[in-house]
Amino acid sequence: MKDLSQLYYFEKLLEEANNDLVREGVAKGLHPIGSVCSLIPEPLLNLPGCFSVRLRAPKTGSIDIGTYYMSSLLCECCRAILERAVEGGYQFLDGMIAPDACAQMNRCVENIEHLNCIEKQGFFVSYCDAPMKSDEAALRHYVRQIKTHVLLPLQKKLNIDISEESLRKAVEEHNCICRLLMEMSEYRKEENPRITGYEFAVLCTASYCCPKELLIDKFASIAQELKTRKPDSRPAFRVKVAVAGSEIDDPSLIGMIEEAGARVVADRFCFGSLPEREEIQLNDTEDVLTQICRHYLRIGKCPRYMNAEKVWERQSYMHQLVNEYHADGVIYQQMKFCDYWGYERAYASQTMREKYNVPTLSIDRPYVTGNSGQLRTRFQAFVESLEIKKLNS
Repeated sequence: MKDLSQLYYFEKLLEEANNDLVREGVAKGLHPIGSVCSLIPEPLLNLPGCFSVRLRAPKTGSIDIGTYYMSSLLCECCRAILERAVEGGYQFLDGMIAPDACAQMNRCVENIEHLNCIEKQGFFVSYCDAPMKSDEAALRHYVRQIKTHVLLPLQKKLNIDISEESLRKAVEEHNCICRLLMEMSEYRKEENPRITGYEFAVLCTASYCCPKELLIDKFASIAQELKTRKPDSRPAFRVKVAVAGSEIDDPSLIGMIEEAGARVVADRFCFGSLPEREEIQLNDTEDVLTQICRHYLRIGKCPRYMNAEKVWERQSYMHQLVNEYHADGVIYQQMKFCDYWGYERAYASQTMREKYNVPTLSIDRPYVTGNSGQLRTRFQAFVESLEIKKLNS
């Protein structure tokens, strides 16, 4: 296939946290707010006057300093982000808001605050409790927490307008990005998809790390380009897979899977589009904040939600994606030492095989995967097993 015209541009954006679009947003007077988890509703960090930057640590090398403060038995992603903060990689931020969700990530943010890694005048950190269930009692608690620890700090520290009108405008902008990404995602359902999993991962990851208002025109252009893009007459892949699990903030892992002969057609992981890029539907009968919080509780597929209904929902949803995107198998991946996904990966991968009869590969992995020969071998072996199954079916 002909390369997407703007792919290289987006690949370059992902090479640093303080990328060109972030700097452009700051130059326009917008306030960048660091985010570490989707349990803080994204539109609330993209109210007029500010924008969210999901923290990543691209080009990570040594994480010795992060390990010194957090120990070698905690998630490498958290250690890498702390390392990058100590190096000064997030000095552009005006604030950081973290949910009380993953204890390891919270420890990372607490270290960033305690060590004064970000010296920008007026920089603030706020912590918000997040529920572990998704019922009405949890919703009421969630709304109170978000108002107290997200909206009010933004208003007080940065003079951000948190009115109903402002919230609706942020949701409208968020939905525009979601519509464009899901329009592109639809092409992944084709027998011979006209967009690769790696290309989609680059675009989707960028949507978490750049000002939304600066992405809309660029995404619209790519969506228009894809309408007439023709895939190779002979598929450049042997099987199709869905990928689920903990966060993948470096699309090179998706690239590695595709180099092994699989086309990644569905992304059920942190930094993915399913279901995080579902549009938020608002009505005129209820306050906007409650509707936003209800949406995030409804679509949330994080294994932090431990009630039985959510556990079954996650497994059923993954099976639904396999059917909808015509995947031949599933790869469940987990960052090493990730508590939540450690349990979820073991249980869900077994369920996919035994209950739904879906071939599943289950792996744990380091934060930096580019040079992992072991992962390449396992991906290649899984692709071969899927090919054999297709031949024998």
